[in-house]
Amino acid sequence: MQMIIVDDEAHWVDNLSLTKPWHTFGIEQVHKAYSGMEALQIIATHPIDIVISDVQMPEMTGIQLIETIRKQDKRIKCIILSGHSDFDYAKQALQHKAVDYLLKPPTDDELFGAVETAIQQINSEWELVSSLERTQFTLRENLPLLKGQLLLDGLQGHRMSPEEWERKLTNYGLPFHDGECALMLVRLEEEFGRFKDNGQPLIEYAIINMAEEIMGEFMEVWGVKEEHGYLVFLLQMKAGGPAIEQESMLEKLSSQLQNKVKQFLKGSLSIVITAWFPFPAQLSERFRKAASYFRQIVGDEREFVMRVSEGEPSTEPGPLDALYLPPTLIHLLEAGHWDAAEAKLLAVCAELEEKFPVSWEHCMEAGFVITASFTNLAHRNGLRLGNLLGADIEALQNGEAFASINKLKKWSIGVLHKLQEGTASDVKDIRSLYVKKIQEYTDKNLHLDVSLRVLADHVNLHPTHLSKIYKIETGEGISEYISRLRMERACHMLKTTVKKVYEISREIGYMDPAYFIKVFKRQFGVTPQEYRDGKTTT
Repeated sequence: MQMIIVDDEAHWVDNLSLTKPWHTFGIEQVHKAYSGMEALQIIATHPIDIVISDVQMPEMTGIQLIETIRKQDKRIKCIILSGHSDFDYAKQALQHKAVDYLLKPPTDDELFGAVETAIQQINSEWELVSSLERTQFTLRENLPLLKGQLLLDGLQGHRMSPEEWERKLTNYGLPFHDGECALMLVRLEEEFGRFKDNGQPLIEYAIINMAEEIMGEFMEVWGVKEEHGYLVFLLQMKAGGPAIEQESMLEKLSSQLQNKVKQFLKGSLSIVITAWFPFPAQLSERFRKAASYFRQIVGDEREFVMRVSEGEPSTEPGPLDALYLPPTLIHLLEAGHWDAAEAKLLAVCAELEEKFPVSWEHCMEAGFVITASFTNLAHRNGLRLGNLLGADIEALQNGEAFASINKLKKWSIGVLHKLQEGTASDVKDIRSLYVKKIQEYTDKNLHLDVSLRVLADHVNLHPTHLSKIYKIETGEGISEYISRLRMERACHMLKTTVKKVYEISREIGYMDPAYFIKVFKRQFGVTPQEYRDGKTTT
Protein backbone atom coordinates (compact mmCIF):
# COMPACT_ATOMS: atom_id res chain seq x y z
CA MET A 1 0.00 0.00 0.00
CA GLN A 2 1.32 3.48 -0.86
CA MET A 3 0.52 6.91 0.58
CA ILE A 4 1.38 10.51 -0.36
CA ILE A 5 1.61 13.52 1.97
CA VAL A 6 0.98 16.93 0.36
CA ASP A 7 1.73 20.33 1.92
CA ASP A 8 3.49 23.49 0.76
CA GLU A 9 5.23 23.61 4.16
CA ALA A 10 8.16 21.23 3.71
CA HIS A 11 8.70 20.66 7.43
CA TRP A 12 5.15 19.27 7.76
CA VAL A 13 5.68 16.83 4.89
CA ASP A 14 9.10 15.71 6.11
CA ASN A 15 7.92 15.33 9.69
CA LEU A 16 4.82 13.29 8.86
CA SER A 17 6.57 11.08 6.30
CA LEU A 18 9.74 10.34 8.27
CA THR A 19 8.79 10.24 11.94
CA LYS A 20 5.61 8.17 11.96
CA PRO A 21 5.54 4.33 11.99
CA TRP A 22 3.59 4.00 8.75
CA HIS A 23 5.01 0.53 8.08
CA THR A 24 3.02 -0.81 11.04
CA PHE A 25 -0.15 0.01 9.10
CA GLY A 26 1.02 -1.96 6.05
CA ILE A 27 2.06 1.17 4.15
CA GLU A 28 5.18 0.21 2.20
CA GLN A 29 6.04 3.58 0.68
CA VAL A 30 5.29 7.20 1.63
CA HIS A 31 5.69 9.79 -1.14
CA LYS A 32 6.20 13.52 -0.53
CA ALA A 33 4.77 16.43 -2.54
CA TYR A 34 5.01 20.15 -1.87
CA SER A 35 2.16 21.26 -4.14
CA GLY A 36 -1.04 19.89 -5.61
CA MET A 37 0.46 19.72 -9.11
CA GLU A 38 3.46 17.75 -7.86
CA ALA A 39 1.08 15.39 -6.06
CA LEU A 40 -0.90 14.76 -9.26
CA GLN A 41 2.31 13.91 -11.12
CA ILE A 42 3.23 11.34 -8.48
CA ILE A 43 -0.29 9.90 -8.44
CA ALA A 44 -0.12 9.54 -12.24
CA THR A 45 2.98 7.32 -12.02
CA HIS A 46 2.48 5.42 -8.74
CA PRO A 47 -0.41 3.29 -7.39
CA ILE A 48 -1.34 5.65 -4.56
CA ASP A 49 -3.95 4.40 -2.07
CA ILE A 50 -4.13 7.23 0.49
CA VAL A 51 -3.63 11.01 0.18
CA ILE A 52 -3.03 13.24 3.22
CA SER A 53 -3.23 16.87 2.07
CA ASP A 54 -3.19 20.35 3.55
CA VAL A 55 -6.25 22.34 2.52
CA GLN A 56 -4.65 25.77 1.95
CA MET A 57 -1.88 25.68 -0.66
CA PRO A 58 -0.91 28.11 -3.45
CA GLU A 59 -1.96 27.32 -7.04
CA MET A 60 -4.19 24.40 -6.04
CA THR A 61 -6.02 23.92 -2.74
CA GLY A 62 -6.45 20.56 -1.07
CA ILE A 63 -10.13 20.60 -2.03
CA GLN A 64 -9.23 21.19 -5.70
CA LEU A 65 -6.69 18.38 -5.45
CA ILE A 66 -9.31 15.94 -4.16
CA GLU A 67 -11.76 17.07 -6.84
CA THR A 68 -9.16 16.39 -9.55
CA ILE A 69 -8.27 13.01 -8.02
CA ARG A 70 -11.94 12.00 -7.95
CA LYS A 71 -12.21 12.59 -11.73
CA GLN A 72 -9.35 10.18 -12.31
CA ASP A 73 -9.72 7.58 -9.56
CA LYS A 74 -12.72 7.17 -7.25
CA ARG A 75 -10.95 4.61 -5.02
CA ILE A 76 -8.12 6.75 -3.60
CA LYS A 77 -8.84 7.68 0.02
CA CYS A 78 -8.21 11.32 0.98
CA ILE A 79 -7.60 12.90 4.39
CA ILE A 80 -7.61 16.70 4.75
CA LEU A 81 -5.49 18.69 7.22
CA SER A 82 -6.33 22.33 7.92
CA GLY A 83 -5.13 25.07 10.21
CA HIS A 84 -8.64 26.54 10.31
CA SER A 85 -11.96 25.14 11.47
CA ASP A 86 -13.70 26.28 8.29
CA PHE A 87 -17.19 24.78 7.83
CA ASP A 88 -17.24 25.41 4.07
CA TYR A 89 -13.93 23.57 3.57
CA ALA A 90 -15.12 20.67 5.73
CA LYS A 91 -18.40 20.50 3.80
CA GLN A 92 -16.60 20.44 0.44
CA ALA A 93 -14.21 17.77 1.69
CA LEU A 94 -17.12 15.54 2.71
CA GLN A 95 -18.85 16.16 -0.64
CA HIS A 96 -15.75 14.76 -2.32
CA LYS A 97 -15.85 11.75 0.05
CA ALA A 98 -12.82 12.64 2.15
CA VAL A 99 -12.24 10.07 4.89
CA ASP A 100 -11.66 12.76 7.54
CA TYR A 101 -11.05 16.51 8.07
CA LEU A 102 -8.45 17.12 10.81
CA LEU A 103 -7.24 20.35 12.36
CA LYS A 104 -3.48 21.00 12.39
CA PRO A 105 -1.59 19.89 14.28
CA PRO A 106 -3.46 16.58 14.62
CA THR A 107 -2.64 14.25 17.48
CA ASP A 108 -1.18 10.87 16.62
CA ASP A 109 -4.43 9.22 17.69
CA GLU A 110 -6.44 11.45 15.32
CA LEU A 111 -4.07 10.98 12.39
CA PHE A 112 -3.59 7.23 12.85
CA GLY A 113 -7.32 6.78 13.37
CA ALA A 114 -8.08 8.50 10.05
CA VAL A 115 -5.47 6.38 8.25
CA GLU A 116 -6.84 3.18 9.82
CA THR A 117 -10.34 4.16 8.66
CA ALA A 118 -9.02 4.70 5.12
CA ILE A 119 -7.27 1.33 5.15
CA GLN A 120 -10.41 -0.41 6.42
CA GLN A 121 -12.45 1.14 3.60
CA ILE A 122 -9.84 0.07 1.02
CA ASN A 123 -9.71 -3.48 2.38
CA SER A 124 -13.51 -3.79 2.49
CA GLU A 125 -13.88 -2.62 -1.11
CA TRP A 126 -11.14 -4.85 -2.54
CA GLU A 127 -12.00 -7.89 -0.46
CA LEU A 128 -15.45 -7.74 -2.01
CA VAL A 129 -13.94 -7.57 -5.50
CA SER A 130 -11.35 -10.29 -4.91
CA SER A 131 -13.52 -12.57 -2.78
CA LEU A 132 -12.98 -16.19 -3.77
CA GLU A 133 -16.53 -16.97 -2.72
CA ARG A 134 -17.83 -14.36 -5.13
CA THR A 135 -15.62 -15.60 -7.96
CA GLN A 136 -16.59 -19.21 -7.22
CA PHE A 137 -20.26 -18.24 -7.57
CA THR A 138 -19.51 -16.40 -10.82
CA LEU A 139 -17.55 -19.36 -12.14
CA ARG A 140 -20.32 -21.83 -11.27
CA GLU A 141 -23.31 -19.78 -12.41
CA ASN A 142 -21.98 -17.69 -15.29
CA LEU A 143 -19.11 -19.55 -16.90
CA PRO A 144 -18.68 -17.61 -20.21
CA LEU A 145 -17.58 -20.54 -22.37
CA LEU A 146 -18.88 -19.17 -25.66
CA LYS A 147 -17.48 -15.71 -25.04
CA GLY A 148 -14.11 -17.10 -24.05
CA GLN A 149 -13.91 -19.40 -27.05
CA LEU A 150 -14.78 -16.58 -29.43
CA LEU A 151 -11.91 -14.47 -28.10
CA LEU A 152 -9.54 -17.45 -28.22
CA ASP A 153 -10.51 -18.07 -31.85
CA GLY A 154 -9.71 -14.47 -32.67
CA LEU A 155 -6.36 -14.57 -30.86
CA GLN A 156 -5.38 -17.77 -32.67
CA GLY A 157 -6.15 -16.27 -36.05
CA HIS A 158 -9.29 -18.21 -36.99
CA ARG A 159 -10.74 -16.52 -40.03
CA MET A 160 -14.12 -14.87 -39.60
CA SER A 161 -15.80 -12.34 -41.82
CA PRO A 162 -16.74 -8.94 -40.37
CA GLU A 163 -20.38 -9.99 -40.59
CA GLU A 164 -19.72 -13.15 -38.54
CA TRP A 165 -17.84 -11.15 -35.91
CA GLU A 166 -20.70 -8.68 -35.64
CA ARG A 167 -23.29 -11.44 -35.39
CA LYS A 168 -21.46 -13.33 -32.65
CA LEU A 169 -20.67 -10.21 -30.64
CA THR A 170 -24.34 -9.27 -30.73
CA ASN A 171 -25.59 -12.79 -29.91
CA TYR A 172 -23.21 -13.10 -26.94
CA GLY A 173 -24.08 -9.66 -25.59
CA LEU A 174 -20.51 -8.40 -25.94
CA PRO A 175 -20.38 -4.57 -26.15
CA PHE A 176 -17.51 -4.55 -28.66
CA HIS A 177 -17.53 -3.25 -32.23
CA ASP A 178 -15.22 -2.59 -35.15
CA GLY A 179 -12.72 0.04 -34.08
CA GLU A 180 -9.77 0.79 -31.83
CA CYS A 181 -8.94 -1.83 -29.20
CA ALA A 182 -5.94 -2.82 -27.10
CA LEU A 183 -4.76 -6.10 -25.59
CA MET A 184 -3.45 -6.64 -22.09
CA LEU A 185 -1.56 -9.89 -21.41
CA VAL A 186 -1.18 -10.90 -17.77
CA ARG A 187 1.29 -13.52 -16.57
CA LEU A 188 0.76 -14.98 -13.09
CA GLU A 189 4.14 -15.34 -11.39
CA GLU A 190 5.43 -18.24 -9.34
CA GLU A 191 3.68 -17.28 -6.08
CA PHE A 192 0.43 -18.53 -7.62
CA GLY A 193 1.97 -21.98 -8.16
CA ARG A 194 0.61 -23.03 -4.77
CA PHE A 195 -2.87 -23.02 -6.34
CA LYS A 196 -1.86 -25.19 -9.31
CA ASP A 197 -3.60 -28.33 -8.09
CA ASN A 198 -6.41 -26.63 -6.18
CA GLY A 199 -8.00 -23.26 -6.72
CA GLN A 200 -6.15 -21.98 -9.78
CA PRO A 201 -9.37 -21.25 -11.75
CA LEU A 202 -10.72 -19.28 -8.79
CA ILE A 203 -7.58 -17.15 -8.63
CA GLU A 204 -7.76 -16.50 -12.37
CA TYR A 205 -11.40 -15.48 -12.13
CA ALA A 206 -10.61 -13.28 -9.15
CA ILE A 207 -7.99 -11.46 -11.24
CA ILE A 208 -10.43 -11.14 -14.15
CA ASN A 209 -13.01 -9.65 -11.76
CA MET A 210 -10.43 -7.20 -10.39
CA ALA A 211 -9.43 -6.14 -13.91
CA GLU A 212 -13.08 -5.53 -14.79
CA GLU A 213 -13.55 -3.53 -11.59
CA ILE A 214 -10.48 -1.35 -12.17
CA MET A 215 -10.87 -0.77 -15.90
CA GLY A 216 -14.62 -1.06 -16.31
CA GLU A 217 -15.30 2.57 -15.51
CA PHE A 218 -13.51 3.72 -18.66
CA MET A 219 -13.52 0.76 -21.05
CA GLU A 220 -15.18 -2.49 -22.03
CA VAL A 221 -13.24 -5.51 -20.73
CA TRP A 222 -13.30 -9.02 -22.24
CA GLY A 223 -10.98 -11.54 -20.59
CA VAL A 224 -10.00 -15.16 -21.19
CA LYS A 225 -7.18 -17.57 -20.32
CA GLU A 226 -5.27 -18.77 -23.39
CA GLU A 227 -3.14 -21.86 -23.96
CA HIS A 228 0.21 -20.32 -22.93
CA GLY A 229 -1.22 -19.63 -19.49
CA TYR A 230 -1.66 -15.87 -19.95
CA LEU A 231 -4.83 -14.07 -19.00
CA VAL A 232 -5.67 -11.99 -22.07
CA PHE A 233 -7.95 -8.95 -21.95
CA LEU A 234 -9.42 -7.18 -24.98
CA LEU A 235 -10.12 -3.55 -24.12
CA GLN A 236 -12.16 -0.90 -25.90
CA MET A 237 -13.00 2.61 -24.70
CA LYS A 238 -16.64 3.08 -23.76
CA ALA A 239 -18.77 5.22 -26.05
CA GLY A 240 -19.36 8.68 -24.64
CA GLY A 241 -16.69 8.23 -21.98
CA PRO A 242 -14.49 11.07 -20.71
CA ALA A 243 -11.81 12.52 -22.98
CA ILE A 244 -8.64 10.95 -21.58
CA GLU A 245 -5.17 10.08 -22.83
CA GLN A 246 -5.71 6.41 -23.62
CA GLU A 247 -2.10 5.21 -23.47
CA SER A 248 -1.27 6.68 -20.06
CA MET A 249 -4.66 5.71 -18.65
CA LEU A 250 -4.19 2.07 -19.70
CA GLU A 251 -0.69 1.99 -18.17
CA LYS A 252 -1.93 3.47 -14.91
CA LEU A 253 -4.86 1.04 -14.65
CA SER A 254 -2.54 -1.90 -15.44
CA SER A 255 -0.25 -0.84 -12.59
CA GLN A 256 -3.25 -0.60 -10.28
CA LEU A 257 -4.28 -4.16 -11.19
CA GLN A 258 -0.73 -5.38 -10.51
CA ASN A 259 -0.65 -3.60 -7.16
CA LYS A 260 -4.09 -4.76 -5.97
CA VAL A 261 -3.47 -8.39 -6.92
CA LYS A 262 -0.24 -8.33 -4.93
CA GLN A 263 -1.97 -6.67 -2.00
CA PHE A 264 -5.08 -8.84 -1.79
CA LEU A 265 -4.21 -12.13 -3.54
CA LYS A 266 -0.58 -12.23 -2.34
CA GLY A 267 0.95 -12.84 -5.74
CA SER A 268 2.68 -10.84 -8.44
CA LEU A 269 1.85 -10.22 -12.09
CA SER A 270 3.79 -9.18 -15.16
CA ILE A 271 1.76 -7.28 -17.75
CA VAL A 272 2.25 -6.46 -21.43
CA ILE A 273 -0.13 -4.00 -23.09
CA THR A 274 -0.32 -3.28 -26.81
CA ALA A 275 -0.87 -0.05 -28.62
CA TRP A 276 -4.43 0.57 -29.81
CA PHE A 277 -5.20 -1.27 -33.05
CA PRO A 278 -8.10 -1.93 -35.44
CA PHE A 279 -10.33 -4.70 -34.10
CA PRO A 280 -10.89 -7.41 -35.24
CA ALA A 281 -8.56 -7.12 -38.26
CA GLN A 282 -5.27 -7.05 -36.31
CA LEU A 283 -6.31 -9.01 -33.21
CA SER A 284 -4.22 -12.14 -33.87
CA GLU A 285 -1.17 -10.21 -35.08
CA ARG A 286 -1.09 -7.93 -32.05
CA PHE A 287 -1.55 -10.89 -29.71
CA ARG A 288 1.46 -12.70 -31.18
CA LYS A 289 3.56 -9.56 -30.89
CA ALA A 290 2.56 -8.99 -27.26
CA ALA A 291 3.39 -12.60 -26.36
CA SER A 292 6.82 -12.25 -27.96
CA TYR A 293 7.53 -9.16 -25.82
CA PHE A 294 7.30 -11.29 -22.70
CA ARG A 295 10.09 -13.41 -24.11
CA GLN A 296 12.26 -10.68 -25.63
CA ILE A 297 12.15 -7.95 -22.97
CA VAL A 298 10.38 -9.07 -19.82
CA GLY A 299 11.85 -12.59 -19.91
CA ASP A 300 12.32 -14.02 -16.42
CA GLU A 301 12.03 -10.62 -14.74
CA ARG A 302 8.98 -10.15 -12.54
CA GLU A 303 6.35 -7.52 -11.85
CA PHE A 304 6.82 -5.49 -15.03
CA VAL A 305 4.22 -3.43 -16.85
CA MET A 306 5.39 -3.26 -20.46
CA ARG A 307 3.83 -1.33 -23.33
CA VAL A 308 4.62 -2.40 -26.89
CA SER A 309 4.12 1.37 -28.91
CA GLU A 310 -2.57 -30.55 -38.91
CA GLY A 311 -4.68 -36.34 -41.62
CA GLU A 312 -5.77 -39.21 -39.78
CA PRO A 313 -3.33 -40.72 -37.28
CA SER A 314 -1.56 -43.88 -38.28
CA THR A 315 -2.06 -46.88 -36.04
CA GLU A 316 1.32 -48.27 -37.03
CA PRO A 317 4.00 -47.76 -35.93
CA GLY A 318 2.36 -45.19 -33.59
CA PRO A 319 2.66 -41.45 -32.98
CA LEU A 320 4.94 -39.56 -30.65
CA ASP A 321 2.37 -38.23 -28.19
CA ALA A 322 4.67 -36.11 -26.04
CA LEU A 323 5.91 -34.21 -29.08
CA TYR A 324 2.48 -32.85 -30.01
CA LEU A 325 0.60 -32.62 -26.72
CA PRO A 326 -0.13 -28.99 -25.80
CA PRO A 327 1.56 -26.85 -24.89
CA THR A 328 3.81 -27.66 -27.82
CA LEU A 329 7.54 -26.92 -27.81
CA ILE A 330 7.14 -23.97 -30.17
CA HIS A 331 4.50 -22.43 -27.90
CA LEU A 332 6.70 -22.85 -24.82
CA LEU A 333 9.61 -21.21 -26.62
CA GLU A 334 7.45 -18.33 -27.83
CA ALA A 335 6.27 -17.73 -24.25
CA GLY A 336 9.83 -17.85 -22.87
CA HIS A 337 9.06 -20.81 -20.57
CA TRP A 338 12.57 -22.26 -20.70
CA ASP A 339 12.27 -24.78 -17.87
CA ALA A 340 9.02 -26.13 -19.29
CA ALA A 341 10.63 -26.35 -22.76
CA GLU A 342 13.51 -28.41 -21.33
CA ALA A 343 11.03 -30.68 -19.54
CA LYS A 344 9.21 -31.10 -22.87
CA LEU A 345 12.41 -32.19 -24.62
CA LEU A 346 13.19 -34.68 -21.85
CA ALA A 347 9.63 -36.05 -22.04
CA VAL A 348 9.96 -36.55 -25.81
CA CYS A 349 13.26 -38.41 -25.39
CA ALA A 350 11.81 -40.50 -22.56
CA GLU A 351 8.91 -41.55 -24.80
CA LEU A 352 11.32 -42.42 -27.60
CA GLU A 353 13.34 -44.62 -25.24
CA GLU A 354 10.21 -46.31 -23.88
CA LYS A 355 8.16 -46.86 -27.06
CA PHE A 356 10.53 -46.56 -30.02
CA PRO A 357 14.05 -47.37 -28.83
CA VAL A 358 15.21 -48.65 -32.25
CA SER A 359 13.08 -46.48 -34.57
CA TRP A 360 15.32 -44.08 -36.46
CA GLU A 361 12.24 -42.56 -38.14
CA HIS A 362 10.71 -41.50 -34.83
CA CYS A 363 14.00 -40.05 -33.71
CA MET A 364 14.24 -38.14 -37.00
CA GLU A 365 10.62 -36.95 -36.66
CA ALA A 366 11.31 -35.56 -33.20
CA GLY A 367 14.55 -33.97 -34.42
CA PHE A 368 12.86 -32.22 -37.33
CA VAL A 369 10.07 -30.79 -35.16
CA ILE A 370 12.51 -29.67 -32.47
CA THR A 371 14.81 -28.09 -35.06
CA ALA A 372 11.89 -26.31 -36.73
CA SER A 373 10.82 -24.92 -33.35
CA PHE A 374 14.35 -23.72 -32.58
CA THR A 375 14.73 -22.17 -36.03
CA ASN A 376 11.36 -20.45 -35.76
CA LEU A 377 12.33 -18.91 -32.40
CA ALA A 378 15.68 -17.70 -33.74
CA HIS A 379 14.04 -16.09 -36.78
CA ARG A 380 11.35 -14.45 -34.63
CA ASN A 381 14.16 -12.79 -32.69
CA GLY A 382 15.89 -11.63 -35.87
CA LEU A 383 18.70 -14.19 -35.48
CA ARG A 384 20.12 -17.06 -37.51
CA LEU A 385 20.22 -20.48 -35.89
CA GLY A 386 23.64 -21.15 -37.40
CA ASN A 387 25.11 -18.02 -35.84
CA LEU A 388 23.75 -18.97 -32.42
CA LEU A 389 24.95 -22.58 -32.55
CA GLY A 390 28.42 -22.13 -33.96
CA ALA A 391 30.11 -25.52 -34.29
CA ASP A 392 26.97 -27.32 -33.06
CA ILE A 393 25.32 -26.62 -36.42
CA GLU A 394 27.54 -29.25 -38.01
CA ALA A 395 25.83 -32.09 -36.14
CA LEU A 396 22.53 -30.86 -37.59
CA GLN A 397 23.84 -30.47 -41.12
CA ASN A 398 25.36 -33.97 -41.31
CA GLY A 399 22.45 -35.66 -39.53
CA GLU A 400 24.53 -36.75 -36.56
CA ALA A 401 22.22 -34.90 -34.15
CA PHE A 402 19.41 -37.38 -34.90
CA ALA A 403 21.52 -40.53 -35.15
CA SER A 404 20.40 -41.81 -31.75
CA ILE A 405 18.09 -40.86 -28.91
CA ASN A 406 21.00 -39.99 -26.63
CA LYS A 407 22.57 -37.75 -29.28
CA LEU A 408 19.21 -36.06 -29.91
CA LYS A 409 18.78 -35.40 -26.17
CA LYS A 410 22.28 -34.00 -25.73
CA TRP A 411 22.09 -31.84 -28.87
CA SER A 412 18.58 -30.45 -28.28
CA ILE A 413 19.19 -29.57 -24.60
CA GLY A 414 22.48 -27.90 -25.53
CA VAL A 415 20.84 -25.86 -28.29
CA LEU A 416 18.00 -24.86 -25.96
CA HIS A 417 20.50 -23.43 -23.49
CA LYS A 418 22.27 -21.52 -26.26
CA LEU A 419 18.97 -20.08 -27.43
CA GLN A 420 18.14 -19.00 -23.89
CA GLU A 421 21.54 -17.35 -23.49
CA GLY A 422 21.23 -15.68 -26.90
CA THR A 423 17.82 -14.19 -26.23
CA ALA A 424 18.88 -13.15 -22.70
CA SER A 425 21.80 -11.29 -24.28
CA ASP A 426 19.34 -9.52 -26.58
CA VAL A 427 17.26 -8.51 -23.55
CA LYS A 428 20.34 -7.06 -21.84
CA ASP A 429 21.35 -5.21 -25.02
CA ILE A 430 17.88 -3.65 -25.28
CA ARG A 431 17.93 -2.60 -21.64
CA SER A 432 21.41 -1.12 -22.00
CA LEU A 433 20.15 0.90 -24.95
CA TYR A 434 17.33 2.33 -22.81
CA VAL A 435 19.86 3.34 -20.13
CA LYS A 436 22.08 5.01 -22.74
CA LYS A 437 19.14 6.96 -24.17
CA ILE A 438 18.09 8.14 -20.69
CA GLN A 439 21.58 9.28 -19.78
CA GLU A 440 22.11 11.07 -23.10
CA TYR A 441 18.75 12.86 -22.83
CA THR A 442 19.35 13.85 -19.21
CA ASP A 443 22.86 15.12 -19.95
CA LYS A 444 21.54 17.42 -22.71
CA ASN A 445 18.37 18.55 -20.96
CA LEU A 446 19.32 18.82 -17.29
CA HIS A 447 18.09 22.43 -17.26
CA LEU A 448 14.62 21.30 -18.42
CA ASP A 449 12.04 18.88 -17.04
CA VAL A 450 13.73 15.51 -16.58
CA SER A 451 11.04 13.94 -14.41
CA LEU A 452 10.44 10.19 -14.57
CA ARG A 453 7.31 10.69 -16.70
CA VAL A 454 9.20 12.80 -19.25
CA LEU A 455 12.04 10.28 -19.44
CA ALA A 456 9.59 7.38 -19.76
CA ASP A 457 7.77 9.13 -22.61
CA HIS A 458 11.13 9.78 -24.30
CA VAL A 459 11.86 6.03 -24.53
CA ASN A 460 8.19 4.97 -24.82
CA LEU A 461 8.08 2.91 -21.61
CA HIS A 462 5.90 2.91 -18.51
CA PRO A 463 7.60 4.92 -15.70
CA THR A 464 7.60 1.99 -13.28
CA HIS A 465 9.04 -0.34 -15.92
CA LEU A 466 11.73 2.19 -16.82
CA SER A 467 12.70 2.59 -13.16
CA LYS A 468 13.18 -1.16 -12.79
CA ILE A 469 15.19 -1.49 -15.99
CA TYR A 470 17.49 1.38 -14.99
CA LYS A 471 18.02 -0.01 -11.48
CA ILE A 472 18.71 -3.52 -12.82
CA GLU A 473 21.28 -2.26 -15.33
CA THR A 474 23.04 0.40 -13.23
CA GLY A 475 22.33 -0.47 -9.60
CA GLU A 476 21.19 3.13 -9.13
CA GLY A 477 17.74 4.71 -9.21
CA ILE A 478 16.96 7.32 -11.87
CA SER A 479 16.29 10.04 -9.30
CA GLU A 480 19.60 9.28 -7.56
CA TYR A 481 21.39 9.46 -10.92
CA ILE A 482 19.83 12.85 -11.77
CA SER A 483 20.63 14.26 -8.33
CA ARG A 484 24.22 13.05 -8.54
CA LEU A 485 24.61 14.45 -12.06
CA ARG A 486 23.29 17.84 -10.97
CA MET A 487 25.67 18.03 -8.01
CA GLU A 488 28.66 16.90 -10.10
CA ARG A 489 27.90 19.49 -12.76
CA ALA A 490 27.38 22.19 -10.13
CA CYS A 491 30.76 21.40 -8.55
CA HIS A 492 32.47 21.52 -11.95
CA MET A 493 30.89 24.86 -12.87
CA LEU A 494 31.65 26.38 -9.48
CA LYS A 495 35.35 25.55 -9.91
CA THR A 496 35.77 26.26 -13.63
CA THR A 497 33.45 29.22 -14.37
CA VAL A 498 32.64 32.62 -12.90
CA LYS A 499 28.88 32.18 -13.32
CA LYS A 500 26.67 33.35 -10.49
CA VAL A 501 25.22 30.74 -8.16
CA TYR A 502 21.68 31.48 -9.39
CA GLU A 503 22.84 30.99 -13.01
CA ILE A 504 24.37 27.61 -12.19
CA SER A 505 21.20 26.71 -10.29
CA ARG A 506 19.04 27.25 -13.37
CA GLU A 507 21.45 25.49 -15.73
CA ILE A 508 21.26 22.28 -13.71
CA GLY A 509 17.48 22.36 -13.31
CA TYR A 510 16.85 24.18 -10.00
CA MET A 511 14.55 27.13 -10.67
CA ASP A 512 14.73 28.25 -7.04
CA PRO A 513 18.35 29.19 -6.16
CA ALA A 514 17.58 29.06 -2.43
CA TYR A 515 16.47 25.46 -2.76
CA PHE A 516 19.62 24.63 -4.77
CA ILE A 517 21.79 26.13 -2.02
CA LYS A 518 19.91 24.09 0.59
CA VAL A 519 20.34 20.83 -1.36
CA PHE A 520 24.02 21.56 -2.06
CA LYS A 521 24.78 22.25 1.58
CA ARG A 522 22.97 19.11 2.69
CA GLN A 523 25.10 17.13 0.23
CA PHE A 524 28.52 18.68 0.86
CA GLY A 525 28.21 20.47 4.21
CA VAL A 526 29.04 23.88 2.70
CA THR A 527 27.18 26.39 0.52
CA PRO A 528 28.02 26.64 -3.21
CA GLN A 529 29.91 29.91 -2.61
CA GLU A 530 31.89 28.38 0.25
CA TYR A 531 32.74 25.43 -1.98
CA ARG A 532 33.92 27.83 -4.70
CA ASP A 533 36.06 29.63 -2.12
CA GLY A 534 37.72 26.36 -1.14
CA LYS A 535 36.06 25.88 2.23
CA THR A 536 35.33 22.34 3.43
CA THR A 537 33.37 20.84 6.27
CA THR A 538 35.15 20.60 9.56
